[in-house]
Amino acid sequence: MRNSAPPPDLGGAPTLYERIGGEQTIEGMVVEFYVKVLADPKLAPFFKDTKIERLHRMQREFFSAALDGPIKYTGRPLHSVHSGLGITPDHMKRFVGYMLETLERFDLTENDLRDVISRINTYADEIMGGYGTDG
Repeated sequence: MRNSAPPPDLGGAPTLYERIGGEQTIEGMVVEFYVKVLADPKLAPFFKDTKIERLHRMQREFFSAALDGPIKYTGRPLHSVHSGLGITPDHMKRFVGYMLETLERFDLTENDLRDVISRINTYADEIMGGYGTDG
């Protein structure tokens, strides 16, 4: 008699971070993504006083943490960082559009691609000021 049950999952399901390729993918994605963002005349002004090395470091932390990776985000709360900047739904749409465009160049499944965008969209209210001015 055959056992038709699937084998037990001994290691747990891989995180979204692991499924997309971990640190290497996030590193490449952040660099490529911010080339696009900083070339956009509507988004670039938000980063005019930001050091690119720090931006890349903080974004690697953010994406790792947001996608269940091992690296923790050490920056200020998102609502605090973005408060008073006047980020609109149009800005957010452009930002996420560049992210999608960038991620499509990496070897991700459609499901993983949707999951990454969905995770990032969960932060939209904080980024656009849904928390008010200081939380």
